[in-house]
Amino acid sequence: MILVTGGAGFIGNHLVQLLLERGETVRVLDLPTVPLSQLPLHRIELILGDIRDKQTVRRAVHGCREVYHLAANPNLWTQQRGSFRQVNYLGAVHVIDAALEAGVRRVLHTSTESILTRAGQSDVIREEQQVVYEDIIGPYCRSKYFAERYALRLGRAGAPVVVVNPTLPVGPGDLGRSPPTQMMLDFCQGKRREYVDADLNLIDVRDVAEGMIRVMERGQPGRRYLLGYENMSIFSVFRLLAQLTGLPEPRWRVPYPVALAAAYVSEFIADVFTHRAPAATVTGVRLTRRRMHFDPSRSLTELELHPRPVVQSITETVAWFGKMGWLGPSAPRLFPYSRGPVWQSGIAS
Repeated sequence: MILVTGGAGFIGNHLVQLLLERGETVRVLDLPTVPLSQLPLHRIELILGDIRDKQTVRRAVHGCREVYHLAANPNLWTQQRGSFRQVNYLGAVHVIDAALEAGVRRVLHTSTESILTRAGQSDVIREEQQVVYEDIIGPYCRSKYFAERYALRLGRAGAPVVVVNPTLPVGPGDLGRSPPTQMMLDFCQGKRREYVDADLNLIDVRDVAEGMIRVMERGQPGRRYLLGYENMSIFSVFRLLAQLTGLPEPRWRVPYPVALAAAYVSEFIADVFTHRAPAATVTGVRLTRRRMHFDPSRSLTELELHPRPVVQSITETVAWFGKMGWLGPSAPRLFPYSRGPVWQSGIAS
């Protein structure tokens, strides 16, 4: 039996599918409020509960030989800021401790790329990047930073705990609309034409799931494995989306001070009035000032992982938006259907 916490999420759903294809018996622990439509419920054991509850976690890990811990609050804003620590840090501690107490063969902890940036850094970021608390931006990143430190410390002390740091996953199937998916969807719906001068590192979500399985199989405890692939600017992503949809390319670059001020205003409105996710977050805008160029070559080589081109992933994401009806009845013609795959036609070059 293999446990996947957060198995109904974007990465988790693809991981569950891969494990089932390998003939594994899978148990999923996730919140009662998450959409379950993409999970093959007839083929898995499902436990609905919260990783903040120790008894639920102990029940979930019982009888498992491996635990993939993905469950977290992935957003950069929440109205109750303290919930980041409760879910992303203390929840991770609950899962890792319960798994080790239950005698599992190995635990994989999912961290994030956003805690690997440093102020003023000009060189690329590799898996051995060293950061200190003062480098970390915002409550989300701080909660993930402490969780990663806990997992790495146990692994270096001899516990069977391995760590992966995915960069930004893209691809079809993101019902929860993670930040990169929401950004691309906003552009495709004509809601967003401005951009911030910032870089991203993107990797297909299916390759992240495959990389996690390989880290579980062959990863070294106490080390982080960087699951990323291509560095792209936000402008380049929007330009590709414009090519795919026939929409105009973005023209207006938002200066950083303006973007930051807008984020503070958006969060204030969300905190006080709407209680819904703001259009921009302070943490997200502040991260755009950091160099987000990653070099995951060491991890990819060791894992023998060969991710598919990100252009292909984004093309399939846009097609999936159309399939889901998210682009509306007046959606522009999607070039992948009429001109062949964009990663083969060369229109993104």
